Amino acid sequence: MRTEQEMFQLILQVAANDERIRAVGMNGSRTNPNVPKDIFQDYDIVYLVTDMASLLTDHDWINVFGERIIIQMPDATHNIAVDSIERFAYLMLFMDGNRIDLTLIPIEKRYEYCEEDTLTTILLDKDNSMPSLPSPTDKDYHVKPPTEIEFLNCCNEFWWVSTYIAKGLWRREILYAFDHLNFYVRPMLLKMLSWQVGIDTNFTISIGKNGKYLKSFLTNEQWKKLLCTYPDGNDENIWNSLFQMFQLFRSTAQYVAGNFNFSYNFSEDKRVTDYVHYVQKLGYENLNPAFLQVENNNNS
Repeated sequence: MRTEQEMFQLILQVAANDERIRAVGMNGSRTNPNVPKDIFQDYDIVYLVTDMASLLTDHDWINVFGERIIIQMPDATHNIAVDSIERFAYLMLFMDGNRIDLTLIPIEKRYEYCEEDTLTTILLDKDNSMPSLPSPTDKDYHVKPPTEIEFLNCCNEFWWVSTYIAKGLWRREILYAFDHLNFYVRPMLLKMLSWQVGIDTNFTISIGKNGKYLKSFLTNEQWKKLLCTYPDGNDENIWNSLFQMFQLFRSTAQYVAGNFNFSYNFSEDKRVTDYVHYVQKLGYENLNPAFLQVENNNNS
């Protein structure tokens, strides 16, 4: 695997040798002083250029960075002329395990680029035209305190969509239940946990993408409960995970509400919890005959 020094040398050498590239910026985890360093960190690089069209007409120029395992070009389109594209990204994973996320931006957009992210730093400025930037900081990514409306909406969404999970489990529509648990209910739980972490740290930290640093800020008991909300495909285990999620959300939401003097809707919580318990206890013998016939045919 090429070293960090070798990668930076290559990135800057490519820029230095191409007159169209006037400046090089970087952001992301490699500029964040609070992120642990490891071999899987991307190189989030921006080339600020004078001629986007010529660079996008033939993509072979990026081969200089090395042999690739895979590439994505999310901005590629057949419907827009290259001379009208204002930003273009090459996401490249190389055979040696290094990854560069390289974005091209017109040099005229340098001020907008520098204002987008407080983790931005300038690696090369050929014309001394880039604005002066403060030291990189992840303050833009810190957990933000909720308003009361945001708090109430989070609670309402959590309890509302939980009823969909119960319905899906009763119908034995496991994928339906999983989707509502993971894509709608879980984000509300993680949001509530992030607010707790914000309170405990005076809103001075980031929990990272997908909450990947949450473990460092939760108690051991909370962390174990959170892991228990990730079930396998067994019906009973999914029910148990859902109720674990209820308990963790409830205690965390009450903590957040108490800190901000918000009102927690106990009646909404209780009614939904009672309803979900009721649906669980209905039993599959209450399914209608047509559904039972489908089940029997599928299992024969």
